[in-house]
Amino acid sequence: MAEGFAREYGHDAASAGTTPASRVASNAVEVMAELGIDISAQTPKLLDLESLDSWDKVISMGCGVEETCPTLKADADWGLDDPVSQGLDVYRNIRDQIMELVQILETTMFHTHD
Repeated sequence: MAEGFAREYGHDAASAGTTPASRVASNAVEVMAELGIDISAQTPKLLDLESLDSWDKVISMGCGVEETCPTLKADADWGLDDPVSQGLDVYRNIRDQIMELVQILETTMFHTHD
């Protein structure tokens, strides 16, 4: 969902996980579509630790990454709960948290104030 929001705001973004699923959760696709953002073509990818230096920011969603990848050097950890296997209301809550965090990142990272 974070990749979907970042791309919607016009940024190059990629999402990867330490134990990626075989496909994007249908509930994630559905709750993003409610906001007019299509993430149905996204595919889960395995985190490539060697490519992290090429990104401006590396953000961990939380979701147990400290157990599955303790060597990950993230710029921030958003500490979100993993909504997998939960209902649409949980996905909407996580989606809204991600949207707010991406907007904050968007404001602080890509815009300067005079």
